[in-house]
Formats: sequence, C-alpha cells, structure tokens
Amino acid sequence: MKLKRTHHCGKVTLEQKDKHVVVCGWVSNWRDLGGVFFIDLRDRYGSVQVMFSPSEDEAYQQSKKLRSEFVIAVSGKVMARPEENINSDLTTGAVEIYAEEMEILNTAKTPPFEIKDYVEASEDLRLKYRYLDLRRERLRDMMVYRHKIAQASRRFFSDEGFLEVETPVLTKSTPEGARDFLVPARLQHGQFFALPQSPQTYKQILMMAGLDKYFQVVKCFRDEDLRSDRQPEFTQIDVEMSFVEEEDVIDVVERFMEQLFADVLEVKLDLPLPRYTYKECMERYGSDKPDTRFGLEIQHLNEIFSATEFKIFRSVLDTGGRIGALVVNEAADFSRKQIDQLVEYMRSLGAGGLAHMKYKDGNFEGGISKFVSEAEQTALRSELALNENALILVVANENGETALSLLGFLRNKLGAQLELIDESLHTLHWTVDFPMFEYSEDEDRYVARHHPFTSPKLEHMDKLESEPGEVLARAYDLIYNGNEIAGGSIRIHTREVQQQVFDALKMGPEESEAKFGFLLEALEYGAPPHGGVAFGFDRLVMLMARANSIRDVIAFPKTASAVGLMENTPGPADEQQLRELGLKIADKK
Repeated sequence: MKLKRTHHCGKVTLEQKDKHVVVCGWVSNWRDLGGVFFIDLRDRYGSVQVMFSPSEDEAYQQSKKLRSEFVIAVSGKVMARPEENINSDLTTGAVEIYAEEMEILNTAKTPPFEIKDYVEASEDLRLKYRYLDLRRERLRDMMVYRHKIAQASRRFFSDEGFLEVETPVLTKSTPEGARDFLVPARLQHGQFFALPQSPQTYKQILMMAGLDKYFQVVKCFRDEDLRSDRQPEFTQIDVEMSFVEEEDVIDVVERFMEQLFADVLEVKLDLPLPRYTYKECMERYGSDKPDTRFGLEIQHLNEIFSATEFKIFRSVLDTGGRIGALVVNEAADFSRKQIDQLVEYMRSLGAGGLAHMKYKDGNFEGGISKFVSEAEQTALRSELALNENALILVVANENGETALSLLGFLRNKLGAQLELIDESLHTLHWTVDFPMFEYSEDEDRYVARHHPFTSPKLEHMDKLESEPGEVLARAYDLIYNGNEIAGGSIRIHTREVQQQVFDALKMGPEESEAKFGFLLEALEYGAPPHGGVAFGFDRLVMLMARANSIRDVIAFPKTASAVGLMENTPGPADEQQLRELGLKIADKK
C-alpha cells in the first residue's frame, strides 16, 4: 500500500473539514454523473461519500474502473457538502472527500447478492458467502453488539472478584440431556474424548479446589436437533461460587443484568426481579418460561365442568386430567377458517384437537356451545368475567401438564398473531421451585430435569427414595421476554447426597463411579457448599439485539441441519486418518 489510512470512513465529519485524510474500504455504491464520479466508501465504522473530479485527472480516470466491493485507498481533502445535499441519516452526511489520489488494492467479482440490509437473500446463500453477509451494516452491528456484551460481562465478574479459568475442551462423555460429540483418541486406541456440553463438573471441581469464585465465557457442544435459537456449538457465560445459597447467586445475577442493560441498552431494570414458582408459571401461562409482556392467562375449567355430560370432557375428568381455556377478546371475530387453522396447529403439537365456542352479545354460540348446559354457561360468564365478545378456546387432556403446555403454545401463537406483545418491553423474572426429576416413559425411570448435580430442597430429602416425583430442586431459571437466558442451581456438596440422587436416577454405584468417579472422590476431600448459573450467551445477545435468529449473532454459524455452508463442513476423513484412529465407516442403514 502506498496510501496509509489516517481515518476510518465512518469517522470523517465536519471536524476534519479542509484537512487531508486517507480512508480505506470497500466501494459500496458508485454513480457516474457525467462531469463527476461519486462513490460511497464503506468500512467497519460506516461509510463516507468520495467525489472524483476531472480536475484530478489520474484519480478521476481510475475511478471509472471502480465497481461494487472493490477495495481501495483514497487520499483527499474533506469538504462540506452543499446544504441541500446533506444526508442527516449518516454521521458523515455533512461532508464528502474530494479525491486527489486513489489506489486500487483489490478488485472484486460481482457479489451473488447486494451488500445492503434491505436486500433479501436466502439464508443458505448468505451463509455460503458469510464473509459478504458480514459486510452488511446489520450483521456488522450484531458482531459489535456481541463484543460489547462479552466485554461488559467480563468487566462485571472481574470487578466482583471472579477468576476467569479455562476448562478442558477434550473431556469425558457424561449424561447431561443431549448427545455428546465424540472425538477419537489416536494415542489411546479405541478410546474417545467428548466435547463438553457444559463445564459443569469442572466448575464444581474448581470450587472444591478453593478458587471461591469462577467465571468463563466458554464454548459448549451438543449434538441435538436445532432450532432458530440453537447451534451445535454455542457459548455460555459460566459462573460458580462457594459458600452461597440461592439468594447469593440470584443477587449477583440481578446486579449483573442491571449493569448490562444499563451499559448496552441504556435501560434501567427495577430490582429485585419478580419470582414465580414453576407450578404458578405452568398454571397461569402453560410454560416454565412465560412471556409476561402480555396477559391472556389460562382459565381452569375442571370445577365448572365437574358434572358435565359432554363425553370428551367427562373422560378427561374421570381420568384425573385437566380442562383449560384461553379467553381471547381480540379474536371474537375470527372466521371459521382462522379457527380451523388453530385446530390444525394444535394437532401438529400432538393434541387431539381444539374445542371452541364464541361468546357474543351475552350468548354462547358455535363449536361446543350446544354441549354446555345452562348452569355451566352461567358459571362460565361469572368465572371467566365475560363482559365483551370473545373466542373461547378449550384444551382437555388426560395428562394435566400436557394440557397446560398445549395451552402455553397456543397462548404464544396468539400473542404473536394478534400483536398482543409490546416489543419495546424488557421483562425479566425468575422461575423457581422446579421439580427435581421428570419421568421418562422411554427410559422407564426418572431423569434429572436440570442435571444430576442439582441439590434437592433440604426439606424434601426424605422423599428422594419414596416419592422422587414430589421432590423440588434448589434450581432457578432467569427468563427474558419468554426465553430462558440463564439457569442454575445450588449443587450437591456431599458424596452421600450425590449417591442418593444417583440412586433415584437408577444410576447405581458402579455406573456412577465409572462416569463421575473423579467428582465423587473430590466430594470426600472437603467440598464447600456451592452453586452457580450459566447464561446462554448467544441467546442473550440475540434477544438484546432484537435479532431474528441466533445465527445472526454468531460470526460463522451452522445451518438448521448443522452444516457449515461456507467452509463445507462436516466433511469426510481420508483413509489414512481413519486407519490411524482405528475407525471404519459403516454403511448407513
């Protein structure tokens, strides 16, 4: 390069008026107006207009060769734009650079899509050419946002006395709720490492080692089916501390969120954050991570229909099930087609269907209304406080928790469809008092709802063996606008209790020793009471930045099928590599 950059494109303002600058970047737009040639030159910091005039003949002639995405350096004088040409949308909109010298640093092929935020391109195309996609202002700003949140996080925890400690990426396969990514060990023939689903056991070991407060911005790996907010490799802000109870962890997290929202969003959070029990969340919203930016709470109808002769409801009640409803005033005028679409949506979730009726001008009509007795109608008017037209959507299921979950999905769909959600709000709350275990029909045993190192509530210890389904955990989740952004718990810190929990999970001494022997042994050498929390960093950035997908806040994400389109991963290993590892690829069945 002959020309050495002196200023960033997006930083040239009237402060530099009449000064000579050198800017470098990519040609974003070019316009040949006959007498003069204009370009918009873009770098990470923004863009600035450059004017080429025939008065500077060499630079002017060179400018005629420029096309989109050429990389150039320009030297010239900063001039104020005529008042009628000022672009108030740009920080550089009051100036332009009068080009005196230009150097073409690299040419560019015509991009497969325009590098503009308003240009729609398929996600697969954008991911294949991710280096072009990241030049767009919106994606670039996401990377800046991610950086700010990461730096603010590190500052907070460092200032609080936490030590950032790296934990191994090659580790031991452990049952944590998702498939592990396995890595064959060449030097230990036939053995495998696993990539960590989280640093859970390591951070507990660090507490046993006496480090007192640990945090890490860490990569984690889970081989699971993906959604818009999941990736096979993702980032956590991982936190652990010793000699604490739930209130201590919650206090640190709330102060962290208070500072983060103030620093990054300039939003003031009101502390302490609200807390809802798991049971309350499910019964009011049908989800353990409810979006509380809108109402539309679940109405419970078991008592109203206790004497019903409607066969479907009668069967559900006789088997101990649940009948619940959503009363949707905003959907009072839904057409038959719109209601049928909701029925099909519920069926796609595994529901048998969706019962419905309308309340209009004081009367019930349509759907199941003909099966509702006069006494039940009177009770519905009173209990549901019906005072305006509404659509009443009813779910009945023999499994009470399934009924609530289905209503929760329906609630979220209607909240979005009817635009009931105030997108400007930032609502955070804690969900607490989770069940310790949930029963797996597939495995015919109880499994840990969080992970097997979560401590049961002390008053429920006597139920571990006799009534594991009734045991509550010392666990807590932080919910932001209907998304879980952090989860944690107080951990088990004695071997005896840890083995009791393993026993409740039908994990006997031999299996627990094989999988967690190092942790169990460490518990016998003076483990302190400890607890922590882990933030889903990518999800946190996505929500704070108002991104549509978690892929928008990751520099090089995978597709929904876990493929890296740009670098074409995963790919095959050659025969020599497989022989060294003692592996052979079997035919897919």
